[in-house]
Amino acid sequence: MSNNVFKTNPQLVALISDLKAKTRENNAAIWRDIALRLEAPSRVWAEANLSKIEKYAKDGETIIVPGKVLAAGELSKNVNVAAYSFSAKAAAAIVAAGGKAMTIKELMDANPTGSKVRIMG
Repeated sequence: MSNNVFKTNPQLVALISDLKAKTRENNAAIWRDIALRLEAPSRVWAEANLSKIEKYAKDGETIIVPGKVLAAGELSKNVNVAAYSFSAKAAAAIVAAGGKAMTIKELMDANPTGSKVRIMG
């Protein structure tokens, strides 16, 4: 029995279902990994500050955070970041640095195989 039966947010339940379907369609294990992380209680979801992204991401890389991106720190690299949610300041800082802040669904639709995507968190 999967954990998402306890989730009450219909958008989250749909996202988890879409991630698992994309895993089956494209044999892309990354989407199953993200789905399992999002099935966990939200209190244990990943949180990544801009400073962590700055420290560990390479310029031009695509990062996925199965949780929330927060605005603490500075970001100078051109990094595309997908996450379940962003603080407004974090999303603005990512765009200002030349990157793109997107939802997990947007990244999954743009890159169905999940190639060259790194999980952070």
